[in-house]
Amino acid sequence: MDSVTEIFLKLLFLLPVHNWNTIVAGNKYNCDDQLVSALPQSSFSSSSELSSSHSPGFARLNRRDGAGGWSPLVSNKYQWLQIDLGERTEITAVATQGGYGSSDWVTSYLLMFSDSGRNWKQYHQEEIIWAFSGNTNADSVVHNKLQHSIKARFLRFVPLDWNPNGRIGMRIEVYGCTYRSEVADFDGKSCLLYRFNQKSMSALKDVISLKFKTIQSDGILLHRGGQNGDHITLELVKGKLSLFIKLGDAKIHSANITLGSLLDDQHWHSVLIEHFNNQVNFTVDKHSHHFHAKGELNYLDLDYELSFGGIPVPGKSGTLSRKNFHGCFENLYYNGVNIIDLAKRRKPQIYIMGNMSFSCSEAQMVPVTFLSSSSYLALPGTSGQDEVSISFQFRTWNKEGLLLSTKLHQTAGGLLLYLSDGKVKMSTYKPGKAQSDITAGVGLNNGQWHSVSLSAKRSRMSLMVDNDVTSSAHAAVPTHIYSGDTYYFGGCPNNGNSSECKSPFAGFQGCMRLITIGSKAVDLISVQKNSLGNFSNLQIDLCGIIDRCLPNYCEHGGECTQAWNSFYCNCTNTGYMGATCHYSIYEQSCEAYKHTGNTSGFYYIDSDGSGPLGPFLVYCNMTDTTWTVIQHNNTDLTRVKNANRENPHTVFFKYTATLEQLQATINYAEHCEQELAYHCKKSRLLNKRDGIPLSWWVGRTNETQTYWGGSLPDVQKCACGLEGSCIDSQHYCNCDADRNEWANDTGFLSYKEHLPVTEIVVTDTDRPNSEAAYKLGPLLCRGDTPSEVTFSFDVGNGPFEVTMQSPTPLNDNQWHYVKAERNIKEALLQVDQLPQRTLTAPSDGHIRLQLNSQLFVGGTASRQKGFLGCIRSLQLNGIALDLEERAKITPGVEPGCPGHCSSYGNLCHNGGKCREKYNGFSCDCAFSAYTGPFCKKEISAYFGAGTSVVYNFQEYYTLAKNSSSHASSFYADMTLIREVISFTFRTTRTPSLLFYVSSFYQEYLSVILAKNGSLQIRYKLDSHQDPDVFSINFKSMADGLLHHVKINREEEMLYVEINQNERMQFVLSSGTEFNAIKSLVLGKILESNDIDQDTMKANALGFIGCLSSVQFNHFAPLKAALHHTSSAPVTVKGRFTESNCGTSTGADSTSSETTHSFADHSGPIDEGEPLANAIRSDSAIIGGVIGVVIFILLCISAIAVRIYKKKSVYKKNEAKGSENEDSAETALKCELSMQNTVNENQKEYFF
Repeated sequence: MDSVTEIFLKLLFLLPVHNWNTIVAGNKYNCDDQLVSALPQSSFSSSSELSSSHSPGFARLNRRDGAGGWSPLVSNKYQWLQIDLGERTEITAVATQGGYGSSDWVTSYLLMFSDSGRNWKQYHQEEIIWAFSGNTNADSVVHNKLQHSIKARFLRFVPLDWNPNGRIGMRIEVYGCTYRSEVADFDGKSCLLYRFNQKSMSALKDVISLKFKTIQSDGILLHRGGQNGDHITLELVKGKLSLFIKLGDAKIHSANITLGSLLDDQHWHSVLIEHFNNQVNFTVDKHSHHFHAKGELNYLDLDYELSFGGIPVPGKSGTLSRKNFHGCFENLYYNGVNIIDLAKRRKPQIYIMGNMSFSCSEAQMVPVTFLSSSSYLALPGTSGQDEVSISFQFRTWNKEGLLLSTKLHQTAGGLLLYLSDGKVKMSTYKPGKAQSDITAGVGLNNGQWHSVSLSAKRSRMSLMVDNDVTSSAHAAVPTHIYSGDTYYFGGCPNNGNSSECKSPFAGFQGCMRLITIGSKAVDLISVQKNSLGNFSNLQIDLCGIIDRCLPNYCEHGGECTQAWNSFYCNCTNTGYMGATCHYSIYEQSCEAYKHTGNTSGFYYIDSDGSGPLGPFLVYCNMTDTTWTVIQHNNTDLTRVKNANRENPHTVFFKYTATLEQLQATINYAEHCEQELAYHCKKSRLLNKRDGIPLSWWVGRTNETQTYWGGSLPDVQKCACGLEGSCIDSQHYCNCDADRNEWANDTGFLSYKEHLPVTEIVVTDTDRPNSEAAYKLGPLLCRGDTPSEVTFSFDVGNGPFEVTMQSPTPLNDNQWHYVKAERNIKEALLQVDQLPQRTLTAPSDGHIRLQLNSQLFVGGTASRQKGFLGCIRSLQLNGIALDLEERAKITPGVEPGCPGHCSSYGNLCHNGGKCREKYNGFSCDCAFSAYTGPFCKKEISAYFGAGTSVVYNFQEYYTLAKNSSSHASSFYADMTLIREVISFTFRTTRTPSLLFYVSSFYQEYLSVILAKNGSLQIRYKLDSHQDPDVFSINFKSMADGLLHHVKINREEEMLYVEINQNERMQFVLSSGTEFNAIKSLVLGKILESNDIDQDTMKANALGFIGCLSSVQFNHFAPLKAALHHTSSAPVTVKGRFTESNCGTSTGADSTSSETTHSFADHSGPIDEGEPLANAIRSDSAIIGGVIGVVIFILLCISAIAVRIYKKKSVYKKNEAKGSENEDSAETALKCELSMQNTVNENQKEYFF
C-alpha cells in the first residue's frame, strides 16, 4: 500500500463515519460547471409542448430563442422537462427562470434523476421529497444548491406550482462536473475473486467500500471464508443488507447486523465496512451500526481472498439465500485498492468466474405508484372473450386495498382482486348467484415485490402468488365468465358511475409493474403519454415507496409497523407508552409513586424516565419519609476468619439493578445512604494512623475507600474518630484498639458519588482469636430534587465542565433562567439570580470551539437523557431561535408549554385555545365566535329588514388552500359529514330566517322560526328528495327574549339543544354528506336558490332582531363581518350594526390586555394608595348600585308593557308587520341601552 493511501486510512479512522463522504467530497475539486448551455436540442424533452416555439429545446437559461422558454400544452401536475447530459454526471446545483417577458413561471418544483431515462428517483433532502423554491417573476434567476450531489445522466424538472395568472414556463441551468467511476456488471451467475498477499494485509484494520444497484432482492455481495466455518459475508436478503461475522468462538466473535431497506429499487446504494481493532463500523447509505467485539478479532484464521458477487464454492458458509448477486458494482475498494480497475486490467490477483462486464446494464421496467386511495389506472381489454388472464407485480405496506376490478361482459357481475389482511383474494359476483372467492399468499404487505397471476376461463378461476404452486388457489364458478372491455387497477374513478367499476374496498396504495393483460405486456409509457387508457393521481416510471421504519423511531425496543402514509409503534411489554414508546409507564422514584396516592410495596421505577435505561423492581417504604429500597445478594451477617493480605476475604455485591440504573437513581435522589456494620475481635481496619489499611470497601467508581460507616470521604476514620468517642483515643476506629473482645464500627455511608458498595475486602483475621463479621444493608434513597446544572464543552484540550448547584429544587414547575457562555478566556454559568460560576481557560492549547453538527435542544442525537419539560426564550449568540415553529415538525415536541395552560387553560372559554406566553398565557379566539381576553365576550349584531350577511366558503378555500391552517385542510374537499352550530338570537318577528347554509349541488341547511314561533331545522342533503324537517314546539321563541341554540350533526344523527335544556335527538333520512358547501347566510338570502316554501316565506323579510355568537364548525361569520371585513370572504348588505343583544356576559369587554401575567412581583410596589381609595369609595359604589338596580326594574317594567302591546298589534294585523319595524327596533334598542349601562361597571381581572 502506498504512503498516501496509508495516511488516508489513518485519517479515515479518526473521522466519524457519518462525516466521511462529506469530507471527501467537499475537498476534492470545484464542481460547478454549466452543463446545459452546450447541450444539443436533442438532449431536451418534455411531457408536452404548447407549440413548436415553446419546445423544451428553448429552455436554456437566459436565452430568448423561440417563445423564450418551455411551456407544456396543459399546465397540470403531470408535466415535466427533461435533460439528457449524455453520461453519468455529478450535479451540484440547479437554476431556473420563467418564460422570457411572459407571465409564465414556476414557483416550486421537484427534481428527479435516472441513469437510463427510466425508473426515476425523486431528490430527497432532510429525509423528505424536497420541493425547490422557484421563481416569482419571468426573468430573475433563482439558484438552488443541492445539499448532497446527484450522480445521474438524466435530470427531470417536475413543476408543482406556478403563477396562477399564467401557465408553466421554465428556463433552466444545471451545474456540476464530470463523474468518473469504475463499474462491474454481475449476471447472477458470476463472481470476482481477489487474492491478496498476507504481508499487505493489516491485522488491525480493514476498509471495504462500494456502491451497488440491483433489481433482485437477494444475493451475495462479498464473502471471505476461513477454517471451521469462519467467515465474513455481506448479503442482500429481502431488500436489506445483512453483515454476518463468525470468527473463532461464535459466542464471542459473531454478529448478524442488518441495515437498509428496499435496496432492490435499481438505484445506487453505498456501503462502507470498517474494522479497526475490535470495532466494526457498518454503514449503508446514511444509516450506520457500530459493533464492538468482546475480544480481538483474529483475521488470521480467514483465507487471503475475497469474493464479490457470490461464493466460489457453494455451501462453504452458512448464508441465507446462497444466491449470487445480479446487478452492478461501482467504485469497489478494499484497503484503498481499486478492485474493478484490477479486473479490467486483468491483473493476476483477480480471478473472474462466469460472465462479468464493465458497463452497467439497465432493466427496462416501468413501475407506477398509486399515491392515494383515490388513484386508479384504467386499461382497455378485449370484450367478450371466454378467458380473463392478467398478471402483474406489486409492493405495498398496506394490508388492505383494491388491486383490480373489471365488469364482466353483458352482465351486471364483475371480478375483483384485492388485498385483505395481507392476502390476495379473488372474487366474482353476479346478481342472483353466490359469490365465489379464492385466497392466496400471506404477509404480502411487507414492502417486497410480489407477483400475481390470475386466470378465469369459462366456469373456473385460479390465482397464483410469487409463482409458487404452493401459494395458489383454484375454484369453480357457478357461471361462465366473459371478459369486459376495461380493467381498473388500484381503484375506481370517483365519478359516481358504479356500473363500470364497483368495489367495496379502499384503493390500493403502493407500486405496480410488469402488467400484462391476456399475455400482452402493457406499455405504461404510452399510458403516461395519454395514448393508452387513462389514470388519476399516479406517478408513472417511478416507485415512490419509502420505509417509514428506517430509521426505527420506536424507542426502547418498540416494534415498528407501517402503512403507506404512516408508521406505528407497538409498545407491548416494553414498559413504555406513547406514539414512539418514549414515555415510561413507571414513575422515576418511590417519591413520585407516593404523590399519586400509593402505599408501601414493590414497584417498578424507571430512574432515567424516557432515557435508554430500563425499569427495575424496588421496594418503596412510604412512611413520613419515602425511601427507595434496593436490595443486593448478601444482606446477612457474614463472619470472617483466617484472612490475611496474601489470602484476603473478598465479597462482591450484586444488586437488583445495573450499575447504570443505580447511578441514575442516586443522581436523581436528594439523599442516599447505605448502612455498613463491621464487628471485630482482634481484627483491625486501619492498622495505625495514616498507615496502610487492613480492610477496605469499593464503591461504583471502582476506587478503594478506607472511611467507614458514619464517617466522611478521604479522612480514613470511622464515625467514632470524627466524634472523638472511640474506645481507644489513640485510634480513629473502635476495631483498631485490637482488643480480644467484640467491638464494632457501624454507621451509614452517605456520600452519593461512592454508593453503592460493590465490594468488601477483609485481611486481618488470621491471628489467634481473631475474627470479624460484617453486614451491608440495602441501598436507601429519598427525595427527588434535581438542583444541579452543568455546562460542558471540549475545544480539543479535553472535556471541561462548569457546574452550578441551586439551593432550591429545579423541578418545582417554575421557570428558571440559565445563561452559559464560553470565550477564549473563560467559561461562565449562571442559574436564576445566583452568582455566576466561572472557569478560566488554559493559557495554552486550543482556544476555538468549532462545531459543525445540528443544534439539539432538549436531547442528543441518540435521544438519550432527554429533557422533559418546557424551554423558552432560547438565544444563541444573541439570536433568538424560533423553538415553536421547529416544535411543530419535531416528533415528541409540542409548541407552547403546558406549564401555564395545564393550570389555567380552562379560563379560555367557547373554543378559545390557550397559548403560552413569555410571562403567562393568552387565549387565542381565532376559531371562536367570541372575543376578549378569555374568549367570553359575545359578538352580536342587530339586523334590520332585508339585511344580509354572506360568508363564502368557496372564496375562503381559494385564499387558504396554500396555508397550513386547520380550516384549510378541513374544507379541502368542501364536503361535510358533521356540523357543529351554535348561535343566540332574539326577535319578535315570525316567520324569520335565522341561519342558512347553501351548496353548489342544491343542498342546504336552514334554521327558521315558523309562523307560530316554533324553531324548525331543515336539512336537504339529497337534491332529489324533500328536506328533512325537525320542529321544536315547546313554546314560541319570538318573544323578544334571548334564546341559545346548539345543533350538532354526526352523519345521520342530529342533536339539538335549546336554552341549555335536555338535548333532543333526531335522525336524517335525506343523506349523510353535505356536499360542496358554498356559503353561509345570516339575515336575508339575496340570490335565487331552490328552497322549500316555508324557508322561502321565512326569507321574505329575512331576520329582524339581534344575532349573537354565531359559530359554524371553526367559522365565526358574524365575527368576520364585524371585525375582519377586509380579510374575510364576507359580504354585508343592508342595515347591520354591532350590538350586544342585551346580554350580560360582556364582563371582560373592557379588558384590552390579552397576556395574563404570572410574574412574581417582589419588591417595593406602592399599592397602598389605590387600596385605600377603594375602601373609601365603597360607600359611593353601594349607593350607585342601589340606584342602578331601581333604574333596571323600571326599564324592565316599561319594556314588558311595550312588548305585550307590540305582540297584540302583530296578532291583529300581521300584514302591517313592516310598518312596525321601527317600534320593535325601539323596544330592543331601549333594552340594549339599559343593559349596556349596567355592563359598563362590569369588569373581569385575572391575577
